[in-house]
Amino acid sequence: MPHQLQAGLAAYRPCNEQEERDLPLLRQALLLPDIFTRQNETAHFTASAWVVNPARDRVLMIYHNIYKSWSWTGGHADGETDLLAVALREVAEETGLQTLQPVSRELFSIEVLTVDGHEKRGRYIPSHLHLNCTYLIQADDTEPLRVKPDENSGVRWFTPQGALDACTEPWMRDRIYQKLIRKAGRI
Repeated sequence: MPHQLQAGLAAYRPCNEQEERDLPLLRQALLLPDIFTRQNETAHFTASAWVVNPARDRVLMIYHNIYKSWSWTGGHADGETDLLAVALREVAEETGLQTLQPVSRELFSIEVLTVDGHEKRGRYIPSHLHLNCTYLIQADDTEPLRVKPDENSGVRWFTPQGALDACTEPWMRDRIYQKLIRKAGRI
């Protein structure tokens, strides 16, 4: 069992009922086989980044090809247990940004996310859960951006309200992104 994530989840203090209800599920999942790989087709750990500029008045979003919505960056652990490293890797891969600074090594947010069945690279992926750990990352909003065509078709900085307005996934917008915007404003 990965000690770093276990300790991070043990120390995590939920900010709302969603996190209170999801936290025990993430902690229990650490005992499951293949929980850090896609081999576990029921649920597996993922990492996301809520990327802000130094002034904290802009948020970086990608236009996600599968979800057809502007969303945060993130991805599968694929065997890696250092989820902060996963979040940083995903930001760099999905946006082209290289100058990334974790605001903290601590978890910023947690959530259990449902993923509907979909096609990826010509293969059907069944519906499953993402046991997601989110980290707050700071980046230079003047650095050049680039898309990762196999995953996204846009990368853009938004105001926090603009990010909410651009998101077409009501649950993510209302439950997750609003929570992250509130939390980032308090740091």
